[in-house]
Amino acid sequence: MVKQQLTTIGRVEEVDFPEIGIFSVPARIDTGAQTSAIWATSVRENAGMLEFVLFDESSEFYTGEKLRVEKYDVRKVASSNGIVERRFAVKMLVELQSRKVRANFTLADRSKQVYPVLLGRNFLLGKFLVNVKLGKPGLEAEQKKSRFLRKSSSDKGAKS
Repeated sequence: MVKQQLTTIGRVEEVDFPEIGIFSVPARIDTGAQTSAIWATSVRENAGMLEFVLFDESSEFYTGEKLRVEKYDVRKVASSNGIVERRFAVKMLVELQSRKVRANFTLADRSKQVYPVLLGRNFLLGKFLVNVKLGKPGLEAEQKKSRFLRKSSSDKGAKS
């Protein structure tokens, strides 16, 4: 059996979802996360199907198209702060640096995150090698989010 060579990627990369016509979405590469996640809204089960919309109106990637899938799972996902959340998971075709991978994504509210897509270890394993010096991070957006979080935590400290 011939092993496919690992593709080196950075800490933030643009990904495509060719089957649904969404391209150049920034994705955070997170080796600390087990599962991958994508920003979804209007998520609901209906007549044995899962319906959802990717992103929301504030996102440049929002199309408003309601996606429907028959095959989906329900998973418990623990965030980095230990909060366990029940999420729906679907398989989606994603393309990263010319490599197409059908991968599981949990549907999550990522509206408060800098990046609308997170790629975790299950996606990366055996396919990608992460070099944090590479990639296309949105440094300005990351700095703005850091300032906001620092201000929020200092405001909470002043109120207690």
